[in-house]
Amino acid sequence: MPDIETRDPAALFARLPAALAAALKAPAYATHLAGIDPAAVTDRAALARLPVLRKGEMPARQREALPFGGFVPGAAGGFARLFTSPGPIFEPQRSGEDPWGGAPALRAAGFRAGEVVLNTFGYHLTPGGFIFDTAARALGCAVIPAGPGNTEQQLDLIEAYRPAGYVGTPDFLKVLLDSGQTAGRDVSSLTKALVSGAAFPPSLQAEFRERGIAAAQAYATADVGFIAYETPGEPGLLVADGLILEIVRPGTGDPVPEGEVGEIVVTVLDLDRPLIRYALGDLTAALPGGARIRGWMGRADQAAKVKGMFVRPEQVAEIARRHPELGRLRLVVTRAGEADAMTLRAEAGSTDTALAEAVSETLRAVTKLRGTVEVVAPGSLPNDGKVIADERPVG
Repeated sequence: MPDIETRDPAALFARLPAALAAALKAPAYATHLAGIDPAAVTDRAALARLPVLRKGEMPARQREALPFGGFVPGAAGGFARLFTSPGPIFEPQRSGEDPWGGAPALRAAGFRAGEVVLNTFGYHLTPGGFIFDTAARALGCAVIPAGPGNTEQQLDLIEAYRPAGYVGTPDFLKVLLDSGQTAGRDVSSLTKALVSGAAFPPSLQAEFRERGIAAAQAYATADVGFIAYETPGEPGLLVADGLILEIVRPGTGDPVPEGEVGEIVVTVLDLDRPLIRYALGDLTAALPGGARIRGWMGRADQAAKVKGMFVRPEQVAEIARRHPELGRLRLVVTRAGEADAMTLRAEAGSTDTALAEAVSETLRAVTKLRGTVEVVAPGSLPNDGKVIADERPVG
């Protein structure tokens, strides 16, 4: 198992050409990456020139060529398990003892070989339960495949097997603890947890500490597996080994400067199930040094329907491309009287009226809608990754 505190970017990029070559054996990737020389893609700059593949496109792509849309090199029968997750998106289990790379996250959270782990993620059709199950078993733990729900039976299992660790959502851990306290059940064996799949606010973190449970959080997805996780005493989340993480401006494949909020794009170097510049639709920002991220910061999917037409982040990105003198852009959608209205706020060093007029013309050409342009000072727009802000009242 790799050391959780060391990362060798050079070793990752040395593996990238083989992953690209494996991807090109899949027909859809061969089209998507047409003309790419895998041997020439050995650093971040070269990787950033490849097209992104958006997770949001996968359901439609897969419907066109079931089950995997042509993005998996091998046949379905060559994998150990086959899953579906909301979308639906069909996914094969990757290879190896720890297919989704979760054992280092569990170890960082204090889990150790020989301990019993209560796994409350679902095992039915979706990979969540197996992602954490295989990670715990790779670490040398015994796993109770409890799945979600059935609180009374879960309390029976806790009293019988005395698990030290819990994996599941933070919400369900609170349900178990509260139910155990109300029913007078002994859940004191639980002293550590690795939670994912739901918000984990500081108030709940503090409550678990008060109840004697050291709980860490991980950021993982059904298709990628572990992406980042907490390590003791360190800020943010450590990017998981075995994948390359980029943060790009929403609607583009263009990397943002360190510290700026953008969309997460991952490249998974698994030869059986490679993922090349896979845009997840989630937002984050890199912490100094690039090995850690701030965690999940919302969704990059910000399309809004204005006057019956969709406006998308890709269109805002196109405006930025046509006006490189601009900094951050934010398209604000509001109501003026009884009609939708758009205002594009654009950072620029100049407040020249001609610039605002030119950008306004581009806004109309790209979106096919009229809107106003406000030129604002550089650095004045929030660093939150949001390029379309729908501020219309709800209801």
